[in-house]
Amino acid sequence: MLLDFEQPIAALEGKLQEMKKLASESQVDVSEAVKALEEKIKNLKKETYANLTRWQRVQLSRHPDRPYTLDYINGITDKFVELHGDRTVGDDKAMVGGFGEIDGRSIMFIGQQKGRNTKQRQLRNFGMANPEGYRKALRLMKMAEKFGRPIVTLIDTPGAFPGLEAEERGQGEAIARNLKEMFMLKVPVICIIIGEGASGGALGIAIGDKVMMLENTWYSVISPESCSSILWRSWNYKEQAAEALKLTAKDMLQHKLIDGIIKEPLGGAHTEPDKMMKTMKREIIKLLDELESLDTEERIMQRIEKFSDMGVVLES
Repeated sequence: MLLDFEQPIAALEGKLQEMKKLASESQVDVSEAVKALEEKIKNLKKETYANLTRWQRVQLSRHPDRPYTLDYINGITDKFVELHGDRTVGDDKAMVGGFGEIDGRSIMFIGQQKGRNTKQRQLRNFGMANPEGYRKALRLMKMAEKFGRPIVTLIDTPGAFPGLEAEERGQGEAIARNLKEMFMLKVPVICIIIGEGASGGALGIAIGDKVMMLENTWYSVISPESCSSILWRSWNYKEQAAEALKLTAKDMLQHKLIDGIIKEPLGGAHTEPDKMMKTMKREIIKLLDELESLDTEERIMQRIEKFSDMGVVLES
């Protein structure tokens, strides 16, 4: 799938393939022309992806080929055991979690999972968890705390499921309880936005010692489309809404709402998933080494102070 802004790059890559095919068929030496075109494509990619608008970043974060939560977990762990159910209502397929092992280190992974095709999307509810999903996440966090294992959450959701049945089962209470409990977890908590990070649906598993974002992701109280529909009564102003929301990783870091940005391969995480997995694994190990060196009480206080300072205005 090609996004609008990727069309010029695709056109040049098509010409490059034609040139290589012609060279192989006619035995004509076009190595210099091929080299020049490859350099041109490389420079165009750098320029394009370095100057993406906020809406284009949103589009890239939703690319159907981007790795999802289970892709990352299976890609960076040596062994993963998925755990199911909230022990009250059922097993929410939009929220996944379990123990994974990285270089002999056991970690609790939790995250929202989307689907690749129509059937999977229905099963995973488009990555929108119900209350039982957030209660499952909390159950797994408490289990990790009990066994002294660090927690890594991977956030990728357009929001918590907004259906009537979700509200009847206590959607707001489930998310609020997660926020409260995550502040006091005694083990290190790392939260990484790997795609979409919308509203309380994202925040319900995003209270951590370190909150990171992949380079082409977004994190906001509302999606650009929903913002547009509220302010302009139409989805046609989603690009203006994205600019106003300032929802990219760079924006979040500038406003001190996250702790860092994890760089993606040129063109997005989906272009070189193996490289993205290695980067993610390296980042998780580095952050865990840093957090595990801190005293438990000190780590909890730093976590509380970090979120308490957000949005506070100090007058001289």
